Order: sequence, then C-alpha cells, then structure tokens
Amino acid sequence: MKYLKTLTLIPLIFSLSNSVYSEESLTLSVKRMKMETALRIAQAAIAQCRKEGVQIAVTVVDRSGHPQVMLRDVLAMDITLEISKQKAHTAMAFNAALSTMEDRFTKPFQVAKIDGLVISAGGIPINIGGSILGGIGVSGAPSGEVDEKCANAGLAAVSEDLEME
Repeated sequence: MKYLKTLTLIPLIFSLSNSVYSEESLTLSVKRMKMETALRIAQAAIAQCRKEGVQIAVTVVDRSGHPQVMLRDVLAMDITLEISKQKAHTAMAFNAALSTMEDRFTKPFQVAKIDGLVISAGGIPINIGGSILGGIGVSGAPSGEVDEKCANAGLAAVSEDLEME
C-alpha cells in the first residue's frame, strides 16, 4: 500500500519541480563593451599620460581577459605593451585596482606568482553597476601611480555613458 502511494506521488513531485525550473531562464545576458568603447578608454588614457609628460602603452581587456584594444604611444618602450596587457588582465580577474593589492601577495608561492599576473599599480577593473566589463592596464610612466591616474582617466571618459545603459 505504501508503495502504491509513493508511486502516485512521483508524477506530482516531477510536475512541481518542472514548474519551478520553467520559470527560471536557462541563459544569462552578459553585457560586453563595444570595440569603440574600449578605444575611447585607451585614447583617453594616452591623452592623460601625455598631459603628464609620459608616453605609455595601454591595454583594454574584455570580461574574459582578452585584449580588445592595445595602443602604444610613439616613444613608449616595446615591453610596455605586454606589461599593460598583464595589468589589465590581473585587474579584471581580481576586480580590484592593482595599487590596492601591491602588498597582498608576499609569500613565495602565492597566486601573484602565476605567469601572466602583474601586481603593480596601473591596472584597474572596468566595473559598472556591479558588472565587470573588463580591465584597463597602463605601463610606461615612471611610477605606477601615474599609470593608474591615466587608467582612471580612460575609465572616466566612458563611465557616465556606460552607467546610463
């Protein structure tokens, strides 16, 4: 008798569980920056660094860490391209300005020792309304503080427009 009652309840349980799942979407909508947005960020960062009297490289990565735009000013050293890329990726991955992380990883085998991560001021995440859209990395100024100032200028050039969407 108990077996029969259990068998009659099984279809009811499945129908209830299916109705709960059917109300939920099976996909996520993810915002992505347009290439033109990334270009505006990079150009504004370079413009700010030129005001500071330095030539830099800037990389803007998407939310997956892939470069969307990489620009190197005329006199910036070649190595600044790779460093800016790594800074942008690291800032995006940790969702934090790299200047806030410089003293975070001090032991020999911590995360920051992984190839491709750079924990040095000059990288900031692009986080608008709680959504990570990417990261900005700047390299080439005499200090990380100037690199970060330029990265922030890049973000400021588009943040208001991004917040309105």
